[in-house]
Amino acid sequence: MASFDELKAKYNAVLEKGHEIGMTVQNLNLEGDKLLIRGVVPSDYAKNEIWDAVKGIDASVSDAIIDVNVQSGLTYTVVSGDTLSKIAKRFYGDAGHYNAIAKASGIDNPDKINVGQVITLP
Repeated sequence: MASFDELKAKYNAVLEKGHEIGMTVQNLNLEGDKLLIRGVVPSDYAKNEIWDAVKGIDASVSDAIIDVNVQSGLTYTVVSGDTLSKIAKRFYGDAGHYNAIAKASGIDNPDKINVGQVITLP
Protein backbone atom coordinates (compact mmCIF):
# COMPACT_ATOMS: atom_id res chain seq x y z
CA MET A 1 0.00 0.00 0.00
CA ALA A 2 1.41 3.38 -1.04
CA SER A 3 1.74 6.18 1.48
CA PHE A 4 0.16 9.62 1.18
CA ASP A 5 3.52 11.13 0.20
CA GLU A 6 4.11 8.46 -2.47
CA LEU A 7 0.67 8.97 -4.02
CA LYS A 8 0.98 12.74 -3.82
CA ALA A 9 4.32 12.51 -5.65
CA LYS A 10 2.77 10.18 -8.25
CA TYR A 11 -0.09 12.61 -8.94
CA ASN A 12 1.98 15.77 -8.59
CA ALA A 13 1.54 16.55 -12.30
CA VAL A 14 -2.24 16.69 -11.70
CA LEU A 15 -1.77 19.15 -8.87
CA GLU A 16 0.61 21.24 -11.00
CA LYS A 17 -1.87 21.25 -13.90
CA GLY A 18 -4.59 22.23 -11.43
CA HIS A 19 -2.54 25.19 -10.27
CA GLU A 20 -1.88 26.19 -13.87
CA ILE A 21 -5.56 26.21 -14.86
CA GLY A 22 -6.98 27.70 -11.67
CA MET A 23 -8.10 24.73 -9.61
CA THR A 24 -8.92 25.46 -6.00
CA VAL A 25 -8.00 22.34 -4.04
CA GLN A 26 -10.62 21.74 -1.36
CA ASN A 27 -9.32 18.45 -0.06
CA LEU A 28 -6.12 16.46 -0.51
CA ASN A 29 -5.71 13.45 1.72
CA LEU A 30 -5.55 9.68 1.93
CA GLU A 31 -8.97 8.03 1.86
CA GLY A 32 -8.44 4.36 2.64
CA ASP A 33 -5.64 3.35 0.28
CA LYS A 34 -6.40 6.04 -2.34
CA LEU A 35 -5.34 9.64 -2.76
CA LEU A 36 -8.35 11.97 -2.71
CA ILE A 37 -8.05 15.14 -4.78
CA ARG A 38 -11.16 17.29 -4.52
CA GLY A 39 -11.38 20.72 -6.06
CA VAL A 40 -13.18 23.23 -8.23
CA VAL A 41 -12.17 24.71 -11.56
CA PRO A 42 -13.60 27.65 -13.54
CA SER A 43 -14.52 25.78 -16.74
CA ASP A 44 -15.18 22.49 -18.48
CA TYR A 45 -11.93 23.07 -20.38
CA ALA A 46 -10.03 23.17 -17.08
CA LYS A 47 -11.80 20.03 -15.84
CA ASN A 48 -10.84 18.20 -19.03
CA GLU A 49 -7.22 19.33 -18.60
CA ILE A 50 -7.21 17.81 -15.10
CA TRP A 51 -8.59 14.52 -16.42
CA ASP A 52 -6.03 14.45 -19.24
CA ALA A 53 -3.28 14.81 -16.62
CA VAL A 54 -4.80 12.03 -14.49
CA LYS A 55 -5.10 9.66 -17.47
CA GLY A 56 -1.50 10.42 -18.41
CA ILE A 57 -0.44 9.02 -15.05
CA ASP A 58 -2.85 6.12 -14.54
CA ALA A 59 -5.70 5.62 -17.00
CA SER A 60 -7.44 3.24 -14.61
CA VAL A 61 -7.13 5.71 -11.71
CA SER A 62 -6.70 2.68 -9.50
CA ASP A 63 -5.14 4.48 -6.54
CA ALA A 64 -6.86 7.87 -6.59
CA ILE A 65 -10.26 9.47 -6.22
CA ILE A 66 -10.51 12.57 -8.38
CA ASP A 67 -13.50 14.79 -7.63
CA VAL A 68 -13.27 18.00 -9.65
CA ASN A 69 -16.29 20.20 -10.31
CA VAL A 70 -16.85 23.31 -12.40
CA GLN A 71 -17.84 26.39 -10.44
CA SER A 72 -18.50 29.77 -12.01
CA GLY A 73 -17.63 32.95 -10.17
CA LEU A 74 -14.14 31.91 -9.11
CA THR A 75 -11.67 34.79 -9.00
CA TYR A 76 -8.17 35.38 -10.29
CA THR A 77 -5.68 38.09 -9.37
CA VAL A 78 -3.95 39.71 -12.35
CA VAL A 79 -0.14 39.39 -12.45
CA SER A 80 2.43 41.18 -14.56
CA GLY A 81 2.19 40.22 -18.23
CA ASP A 82 -1.47 39.19 -18.06
CA THR A 83 -4.05 40.25 -20.61
CA LEU A 84 -7.67 39.18 -20.57
CA SER A 85 -7.08 37.09 -23.69
CA LYS A 86 -4.11 35.30 -22.05
CA ILE A 87 -6.24 34.65 -18.96
CA ALA A 88 -9.09 33.38 -21.16
CA LYS A 89 -6.71 31.04 -23.01
CA ARG A 90 -5.29 29.72 -19.72
CA PHE A 91 -8.60 29.00 -17.99
CA TYR A 92 -10.95 28.36 -20.93
CA GLY A 93 -8.67 27.22 -23.75
CA ASP A 94 -9.99 30.06 -25.92
CA ALA A 95 -8.52 33.57 -25.98
CA GLY A 96 -11.79 34.84 -27.46
CA HIS A 97 -13.50 34.23 -24.10
CA TYR A 98 -11.95 37.50 -22.84
CA ASN A 99 -15.19 39.45 -23.39
CA ALA A 100 -17.10 37.17 -21.02
CA ILE A 101 -14.41 37.68 -18.37
CA ALA A 102 -14.54 41.45 -18.87
CA LYS A 103 -18.33 41.45 -18.55
CA ALA A 104 -18.34 39.24 -15.44
CA SER A 105 -15.67 41.44 -13.86
CA GLY A 106 -17.33 44.76 -14.70
CA ILE A 107 -14.41 45.83 -16.91
CA ASP A 108 -15.42 48.47 -19.46
CA ASN A 109 -12.17 48.39 -21.43
CA PRO A 110 -10.84 44.82 -21.87
CA ASP A 111 -7.46 46.23 -22.94
CA LYS A 112 -6.93 47.86 -19.55
CA ILE A 113 -6.38 45.64 -16.54
CA ASN A 114 -3.99 46.21 -13.67
CA VAL A 115 -1.59 44.01 -11.72
CA GLY A 116 -3.30 43.04 -8.48
CA GLN A 117 -6.78 43.50 -9.91
CA VAL A 118 -9.16 40.69 -8.96
CA ILE A 119 -11.29 39.47 -11.85
CA THR A 120 -14.21 37.07 -11.92
CA LEU A 121 -14.06 33.93 -14.05
CA PRO A 122 -17.59 33.37 -15.37
